[in-house]
Amino acid sequence: MHLNFHFLQYLCPVLSSEFQGKTITECFSQSKDELVIHTSDENDERFIRAHFLPPQIYYSFPSQFSRAKRNSINLFPEIIGETIHSCQVLQFERAFYFEMVSGGILLFKLHGNRSNVIWYPDGEETPEKIFRNEFQEDKALNWKDLEKKLDLSKESFEALDGNASKYLPTLGKVPREWLKNQGYIDATLSEKWELMQDLVDMLSTPLFSIAEKDGDVFLSLLPEQNTIKTFSDPIEAINELFYKAMVVGNFEKEKKQLLKKYGDELKKTENYITKSRQKLEDLQNAQPPSQIADVIMANLHQFNSSKLEYELDNFYTGQILKVSLKPNQKATELAENLYRKNKNRQIEVDQISQAIQSKENKQLELEEKILELESMDGFRDLKDFKKNHKEDKALQKEQINLPFRQFELQGFSIWVGKSAKDNDEMLRHYIHKDDLWLHARQVAGSHVVIRNKGKASIPNFVLERAASLAAFYSKLKSDSLAPVIYTEAKFVRKVKGLAPGAVMVDKEKVIQVPPQGPSEDIIS
Repeated sequence: MHLNFHFLQYLCPVLSSEFQGKTITECFSQSKDELVIHTSDENDERFIRAHFLPPQIYYSFPSQFSRAKRNSINLFPEIIGETIHSCQVLQFERAFYFEMVSGGILLFKLHGNRSNVIWYPDGEETPEKIFRNEFQEDKALNWKDLEKKLDLSKESFEALDGNASKYLPTLGKVPREWLKNQGYIDATLSEKWELMQDLVDMLSTPLFSIAEKDGDVFLSLLPEQNTIKTFSDPIEAINELFYKAMVVGNFEKEKKQLLKKYGDELKKTENYITKSRQKLEDLQNAQPPSQIADVIMANLHQFNSSKLEYELDNFYTGQILKVSLKPNQKATELAENLYRKNKNRQIEVDQISQAIQSKENKQLELEEKILELESMDGFRDLKDFKKNHKEDKALQKEQINLPFRQFELQGFSIWVGKSAKDNDEMLRHYIHKDDLWLHARQVAGSHVVIRNKGKASIPNFVLERAASLAAFYSKLKSDSLAPVIYTEAKFVRKVKGLAPGAVMVDKEKVIQVPPQGPSEDIIS
């Protein structure tokens, strides 16, 4: 109700007494959509602080305010030197104004997200300056037209059939909610009148409370269940609301957001460890690929072009070995792939083991950071936390919509562009020159990148899996075997005039792989 006429009618007389005779010495802004006005006289000083950055529309009147030495600009030079004569509320309107000795009017229009501060020199009807210039209609706003006259008689109430919003449009959210909770909607006309009179009586009592609901704090003139503090002075009430909403509330919000981000990262890390351990166990317990290849080579006479499925005697285990060929794939080609895979087997085991160890270390670090965050109780602690953990800068930033899908394979990050424009965005702003870039050959498709900054060479199985993703996210998706080019990102360049996603590539190599989308072997 801090933007509401029913509160402003109590606030303005107190402001008039507090600011009368004070001269405006400074008017400045040091954050978006926030205006600070410094006033003083021979006895003391007072500030007017209007924070109009949606959705946080608040104002306050502190006795102290420290202006920043940097990132601060002077505004409203027209009002510097003006002396305040009084503060007035506009009848049945969400607005009030300071009247200057010169006759000038400094209007505070409290229309939610369209709130503004407007200056009228010499009491004129046309503004000379507005604070939030995006609201063009305010440049022609006549402040006198804002004031309303309402007929609050019983006859008017009955003529409107008890419609509360039409009878008293200044009520606002909190009073309307009170009427609803009292059964106003289903009440008879006479019962509605009684409830309305009870509400008006409460709104006529200058007792202000700061309450909390669903994590948000608000000011009320009505009895509230979750009251934090009660005031008889409206300036104290509005200052406390500002502090609770803007200082404490913003801290709790940022702390909660950080805890969620670190918590999500911890879950992702734990999930990676679980899947990688299972992958490592399966790999270590599986029969070596070279033995399967030996069985295939020993039974080449059983393969023919009419079948894709075979059952062979596994002379290593004494069991039946089921072998599946892809269309147009020869048994010798499958055996060659298995022999090559066997050479990479120990490399893969080592990579997985190292990745697990790295993730376990990260898990411990995240758990410690979450405990540290949970114990914080102020912005200074948050500021120190961010300063001490600069390595998490990307995590601490506001969530953004990245132009690529993210996967992880044995400690390597693999990025897949989402669209032609996103391919360009990823190339321009995200990848490093040492990363490996892949793309299905001579067809439209996603750019794929294996992040490799500061790492050793990329294992063949990681290269092949990334290439299979490049083939999958291209027009070669339905082919049994697809050519994919790859090169270091520094050899990929965008030339002016090329279509979105199109690039020039140098020093590329080609690899043949079957298209394969995301599966259990990679973690998204």
